[in-house]
Amino acid sequence: MTDALELDALWDEFHRVVNMTSQELAAWLRVRDADEETEPLPEHAGTPTGRHVLAILRKRRMDLTDDDIRVMYDVVETVTDQRDTADEPEADEDHRRHRLMTLGHDPLKPPQ
Repeated sequence: MTDALELDALWDEFHRVVNMTSQELAAWLRVRDADEETEPLPEHAGTPTGRHVLAILRKRRMDLTDDDIRVMYDVVETVTDQRDTADEPEADEDHRRHRLMTLGHDPLKPPQ
């Protein structure tokens, strides 16, 4: 289990790298999985990790499970590894941007 200080640091880092709101992420996951004729049910849209990130964004810190904490560590590591602040993708680098957006990080969104 993660101690309180480590959990506080993880919570802050997760919310720093996940720069999309829960509404933005939910909309993106639905759009990402939609095709010309159908759109998935909201609870089935996106990857399992994307849906888990969305669930975490809707939780309070005290309600996190061990599985949530594992996903938070994975997302922080993945986003940190895949993004380069000196070389943020341009709008035409859709594949890389969309992969990060599935985890809740929009590299074109200005830092807050």
